[in-house]
Amino acid sequence: MPSIRTLLLIALLGTVLPVANAEPSSITLQTIGTDTQIPASLLKPEGEGPFPAVVIVHDCSGLGPRSSGAPMRWATELVAQGYVVMIPDSFTPRGFPDGVCTVAGSESSAASGYVGAGDAYAALKFLRALPYVDGKHVAVMGGSHGGWTTLASMTHIGRDNEALQRAKREGFAAAIALYPGCASPYGTWATKRENGMLGQVVAYSGIYKPLAPVLVLIGEKDDWTPAEPCRHLVETSRAAGYDINIVVYPGANHSFDSDRPVRYDARRTNSNSPTGKGATTGGDAAAWSDARKQVWMFFDLHLKQGK
Repeated sequence: MPSIRTLLLIALLGTVLPVANAEPSSITLQTIGTDTQIPASLLKPEGEGPFPAVVIVHDCSGLGPRSSGAPMRWATELVAQGYVVMIPDSFTPRGFPDGVCTVAGSESSAASGYVGAGDAYAALKFLRALPYVDGKHVAVMGGSHGGWTTLASMTHIGRDNEALQRAKREGFAAAIALYPGCASPYGTWATKRENGMLGQVVAYSGIYKPLAPVLVLIGEKDDWTPAEPCRHLVETSRAAGYDINIVVYPGANHSFDSDRPVRYDARRTNSNSPTGKGATTGGDAAAWSDARKQVWMFFDLHLKQGK
């Protein structure tokens, strides 16, 4: 007998596929362009496929005991919709098993979003070798630090090593960045802050040039990765002819897809704060509900239709 939650999912989202294994499979990846070995989790629906797939890149809390839980929440939903999901762990092998949410950027650069892009492409390479994965229809998505990784994965940037540059030439079919750091540099896209490396963004330059369609989902009240730089990033990119869109959720904070109450934590590292510290996170039921619909529609369009 299906659970009430399963019946609700069927009513909201259509046919839900059973998961082949209740527990994810553990694998090891070698990140693109380096010798670093990273652990990853793999989940799949029942059946032979081939299925489209999604690489989920985690937020600053990582995948350890202090994880926000968002990657697995999204993975469970995606597998139920017929996607294979892989979640690489970018932090543990680089010395940050408890995440980097309160670690200074200068100390955590070895696990930055640019570094994480190599992990995302390692996951893409692994997925394409699986017989039950449709290798032409694989996307990447992530929130916060994972949103940074997602945006870095979808454009050529100067710090890409040669192997990663090659991997990007036949890269992801689509991407979703939830509350990403749009003030970070991506290719020619750059920003200037009011206080050097800290504070509000006061100027923009260049164009973000995604390699495939991108969707940005962000909260209007986000004080950790503010919505305004993302609006500018998307507007200038769209004006240049790129396939990128944004949804800004009124009243929503950072981590609106969380199952936890809204709270401010003064310990969090935040380059968008004048002091470099402090950020608000917490779930928003309306934003989370719409975000799920946006994700299903976007991935259905770019990963399932026209196959």
